[in-house]
Amino acid sequence: MAPTILIVGATGNTGKGVVDNLPELLQKSKTLSHHRIIALTRSAQSSAAKAIARISGIEVEEQAWSEITPAWLCERQVERVFIASHNEPTQFSEESTFLVAALRAGVQYVVRISTTAANVFPDNNAYYPRTHWAIEAMLETPEFETLGWTSLQPMVFTSHIAGPAAQFIKQYRETGKQGTLALMCSGDAPAASIDPEEVGKFAAHLLAEDDPKRHNKAKYELNGPEDYTGKDIVKIVEGYIGESVKDVKFKDVSFVDYMADTSNYSKNVIRSIKYAPVTSWDGKTVAAGTSKQVLEIAPPKRTVAETLQTLLQS
Repeated sequence: MAPTILIVGATGNTGKGVVDNLPELLQKSKTLSHHRIIALTRSAQSSAAKAIARISGIEVEEQAWSEITPAWLCERQVERVFIASHNEPTQFSEESTFLVAALRAGVQYVVRISTTAANVFPDNNAYYPRTHWAIEAMLETPEFETLGWTSLQPMVFTSHIAGPAAQFIKQYRETGKQGTLALMCSGDAPAASIDPEEVGKFAAHLLAEDDPKRHNKAKYELNGPEDYTGKDIVKIVEGYIGESVKDVKFKDVSFVDYMADTSNYSKNVIRSIKYAPVTSWDGKTVAAGTSKQVLEIAPPKRTVAETLQTLLQS
């Protein structure tokens, strides 16, 4: 059996960028061209999993990643891993268990998805950035010295910004009437959302490096190619509907209340997500903050406006 690169979260938003780019990158590698790629899925019968299975050089395996053991990894000779975990309250227990399994199995290198760089600190009011801080702090301990890793810290994804704008435009086209344009971003503070597939593309480049040691213990900030404000989004929307938007709500996080009301977890914990966009509202997530290594290897190119155009065509 050939050595393996494992993709955890292959059918997710960043995983797509990994599976779309990694096979071709491995073929160009001096040392990794014969490595297998296993993409995990919870259901091999899903449309996303079936699409991945059609990609040459990728094997799809049905397996819950949170149940993976050191023996499972050893049986498949897993040497490198991409992991995009969920951000539910059980994230630390599940991702840390997986990373301990990787350590015990002798996995050489892990590329993981973190969250907005400006948010990763221990007393963040939002719970899940604290989880990412804790995982990164764990990986930095001497006990994990033999496990190479890189943590990618992307800004909020373009779909989260363009999605509400697309819904507003579609509703207007269907009814001829305006609703409320509710945007999570600030009206005036610049921010640079990133396409999740471009995050995955950068991850694929790291996984395909013959020697990724230069990226060991690195935390890379990934923001989009250009800054925008909420008012910029409004102007783009107005260009589509041909008139001024009458009712705009900036810094809208009302969706979090729905999440809390329908969640089986602590309502207090879930509602803390409302604090996650504050760093963006403070102008701390701009395009200029993107790590130089990202710009050198796989610079982000897709804008919020391009994402909106794609969403309107779907």
